[in-house]
Amino acid sequence: MKFCSSQRLGSVLALFFFALVFWDVLGVRALDNGLARTPTMGWLHWERFMCNLDCQEEPDSCISEQLFMQMAELMVSDGWKDAGYEYVCIDDCWMAPQRDSKGRLQADPQRFPGGIRRLANYVHSKGLKLGIYADVGNKTCAGFPGSFGYYDIDAKTFADWGVDLLKFDGCHCDSINLLAKGYKHMSLALNKTGRSIVYSCEWPLYMWPLHQPNYKKIRQYCNHWRNFADIYDSWESIKLILDWTASNQDRIVNIAGPGGWNDPDMLVIGNFGLSWDQQVTQMALWAIMAAPLFMSNDLRQINPQAKALLQNKDVIAVNQDPLGKQGYRLRKEKDIEVWERPLSNLAWAVALRNLKEIGGPLSYTTSLVSLGKGVACNPGCFITQLLPMKKDYGFYGWTSSFKTQINPTGTVLLKLEAISVN
Repeated sequence: MKFCSSQRLGSVLALFFFALVFWDVLGVRALDNGLARTPTMGWLHWERFMCNLDCQEEPDSCISEQLFMQMAELMVSDGWKDAGYEYVCIDDCWMAPQRDSKGRLQADPQRFPGGIRRLANYVHSKGLKLGIYADVGNKTCAGFPGSFGYYDIDAKTFADWGVDLLKFDGCHCDSINLLAKGYKHMSLALNKTGRSIVYSCEWPLYMWPLHQPNYKKIRQYCNHWRNFADIYDSWESIKLILDWTASNQDRIVNIAGPGGWNDPDMLVIGNFGLSWDQQVTQMALWAIMAAPLFMSNDLRQINPQAKALLQNKDVIAVNQDPLGKQGYRLRKEKDIEVWERPLSNLAWAVALRNLKEIGGPLSYTTSLVSLGKGVACNPGCFITQLLPMKKDYGFYGWTSSFKTQINPTGTVLLKLEAISVN
């Protein structure tokens, strides 16, 4: 079958595509630390374990050395490391209430008897990396010592301990000016240590209530950055994050790329608040958004279905695609949202999300010419459904339509792979 009259059309389409996806990235400087070339993947304690300090009554769920060692063990033995999850991250509440006599942060001696250095050594022995938490202001969000006035000391301390990632929160900072200066200062201080430390910021989150962040500036200092409120283990929380992202995509999508990513917060898959279809939606849309994938769950108790979803190699490949372009909401109809993301090798990922929360599965038909800026299936493509289960649909021509069924609150994730034009 002939699809085009000449090779020239294929070449023109390819050049158009690459110009389309690269023009707005090349002019944006990224943080020059060589890290996070694809979205960071790992495990983070906050949403599931929060600030539980009671190791007497709840030894298995308090914020302690034991918790992170157990998670590191499971990340290796249960296939998480092999799937790409490599950072074991401590959030707030790890610190002692005061700094030591030399002004350095210190771990709570009862809950972290070996200190952070020993924990880092253990995590590294498993082939994993350790993340830690601090705050740009006078105190952390939970009231532990902040880094204001101690940025250089804290950066050196983290490097000396062997830390590989810093999540830097924005509580208890007196002004927007000090907030910006603090985030910049810590970025420079981390780089000055000579250790490779991924820098995860919450800079824009704390600016939005007052004025619009300068994302080009933030990208120069941070590897990823939070834009919206903390995620909860609830469908309402997921919807709010997706709605905010879509509403602000003109500001944030084109700034993301290798070395710097928008962070919609943790994956809560495998917990209590989401149905199966809602878990599929979070995984699919976090892949489309090129989001850092930080699970916050209990890997000791996760069910097999949630585990398989989080370790789905095809969906992770979409998230980690080396082209490094964040996806976006293409359109919103009455009961359906269509999201898409350009991938390497002229492929596209497309997510069809059912907004209805009542009734049964919804039939939906879309014209392929409307996807991927008109080039995803030109002159033809192979379509594979990745979620909620893998299914090969075979070849479709450019003028074809694609029909599927989507469960309420669920999402169908597709990959469209263009045929070569020779």
